[in-house]
Amino acid sequence: MNLRDELPVDHPLSRVYRIGAALCGLLLLLFGCLGFAGSLSSFDTAGQQIAGLSTNGLLSTISVVVGLLLFVAALIGGNVASTVNIVVGVLFVLSGFVHLFLIGRPANLLDFGMSNVIFSFLMGLLIMTFGMYGRVSGGLPHDNPYWQQRHPGRPAADPAAARPRTASGALAKAQLPRR
Repeated sequence: MNLRDELPVDHPLSRVYRIGAALCGLLLLLFGCLGFAGSLSSFDTAGQQIAGLSTNGLLSTISVVVGLLLFVAALIGGNVASTVNIVVGVLFVLSGFVHLFLIGRPANLLDFGMSNVIFSFLMGLLIMTFGMYGRVSGGLPHDNPYWQQRHPGRPAADPAAARPRTASGALAKAQLPRR
């Protein structure tokens, strides 16, 4: 199985993955460039603030590299953008947990503060949401390429899927078969 076979090139979900990766990548690039503009030293843990977050040269470098990675994934699009969004999002959340325990310790090389940890959690969840949108769910529609790939023997036109549903997602009562 090839990842490129799962999602058609012109599928509307590709736009969600691209836009999410581009916006988050641009935000990280901006943060990293602002850190470089402040001429921070690489391992300074004195608490320099940029946009409400503490930073140093190393964190700015990592922000620029990850921002460029997300931007390149946005240019490629499709499953690549989705997968990169998911992986980067998970890494952001893990980084938040790790740095939560490193605050105030000498091992805090990236000069994370509590605002950085919260930003890391929120950015990770946002990036993961962009990557998982339409790809991870228990109720994918039957015309979704991910549903079709996971259920190769079942036809896409399932009669149960064609029944109208109410706003809460339950089957409409008028359409249920009577006994």
